[in-house]
Amino acid sequence: MSFSLTTKQLEAQRLISGKQTHTLLVGGSRSGKTFLAVRAICVRAISAPGSRHAILRFRFNAAKQSIAMDTLPKVMKICFPGVIAKWNDQMGYFELPNGSQIWIGGLDDKERTEKILGLEFCTIYLNECSQIPWASVELVRTRLAQVVSVKVDGQEARPIRLLMLYDANPPNKGHWTYIYFIQKRDPNTKQLLPHPDDLEWIRLNPDDNAANLPPDYIEKTLGGMSAKQQKRFRYGEFADANPNALFADETIDKWRHLGDIGLPDMVRIVVAVDPSGSGDADNADNDAIGIVVAGLGTDGNGYVIEDCTVKAGPATWGNIATTAYERHAADIVVGEGNYGGAMVQQVIQTARPRTPYKMVTASRGKVVRAEPFSALYESGKIRHIGYFPELEDELTAFSTIGYTGAHSPNRADALIWALAELFPAIVNPRKKPQQTKAPENLGAGSWMS
Repeated sequence: MSFSLTTKQLEAQRLISGKQTHTLLVGGSRSGKTFLAVRAICVRAISAPGSRHAILRFRFNAAKQSIAMDTLPKVMKICFPGVIAKWNDQMGYFELPNGSQIWIGGLDDKERTEKILGLEFCTIYLNECSQIPWASVELVRTRLAQVVSVKVDGQEARPIRLLMLYDANPPNKGHWTYIYFIQKRDPNTKQLLPHPDDLEWIRLNPDDNAANLPPDYIEKTLGGMSAKQQKRFRYGEFADANPNALFADETIDKWRHLGDIGLPDMVRIVVAVDPSGSGDADNADNDAIGIVVAGLGTDGNGYVIEDCTVKAGPATWGNIATTAYERHAADIVVGEGNYGGAMVQQVIQTARPRTPYKMVTASRGKVVRAEPFSALYESGKIRHIGYFPELEDELTAFSTIGYTGAHSPNRADALIWALAELFPAIVNPRKKPQQTKAPENLGAGSWMS
């Protein structure tokens, strides 16, 4: 199998080979950042017998699934077909014939992290840095200390240069990746770094890697995203920081569930509807009907399961909501009753008679309703199953000074209704969470009154 780096990847490879210790590969999705960093580590491991290298993500299961089971074997097969990298599942590392080891770890697993950080490495690679807190970075850097020699072109052995690699789909400018690599400041003190030349960064985007991507990925998959999402995932640009944001992109990323581990069983599943009042025809200019499915897992965490939001009249959205109810074996449909009163209940039960329904009433503004759930997101109690670009755009537009989005946050409003039903103690501390299937006609209810 023939292999060659793209022009941009060759530029990045030359940068990695420079004199600096710290190098950030930042940019859009599927730009080849991870492949390039793993390849650089494999080159160093092959060149320096007995050397140790670490590839770390925030969560171990994600690191194992993405790196150990996918990217690293692929890199070895394509770039170094004659070298066997043997995986030690119990210890969590690959061992090469020359005795070099490439450890795979997660910073969320205390036991594994302690085992890894009890060693010294000559290369450390932090993958998906938008998920990793700065305190963890500072801790990991103390292990970049292995002294190991390498021969180059038959010359006398010399110590291999210590190297730390980082990559990220760029979060906002308040994140440590921007402060440290772009501004060259200490993320804690914000003081200028004493050795700024020891840091370099380069942007790699999917357009630079088009030769290795499916034909429609860039234009249709990435091109179909919102302008905000394209800025991050296609063009690899840092977003402006919003110090007042209730929900941050990096927080959602940090706890996102991407199938690296199994989902827990769901104790309770809710379909939530935020109506706009659009009719069956001529609704193109009306707001969308927010329809979101969320569940409460046996692990105590909330999971955003599906966004079914649609621009349509009652005959259509009623069918979409009740179909989602059946598809996910949900316990109840909840709907906001300020607009249209009992209209939502009528639409739901016309589409599917005897569907358990609860009408909820907002007595406070959107931001006030959303604010209690900010802490749940921060602590990882709410996790998105996959990506929901439009919904996440609306969530990140909520701030302590108001909603800053361009359009009404119908998707986010529906999600907040669902979370309020799953976590009633958040909005009403005296109320205990419901653990069983809801009765069929709950009637009207209210919260945060």
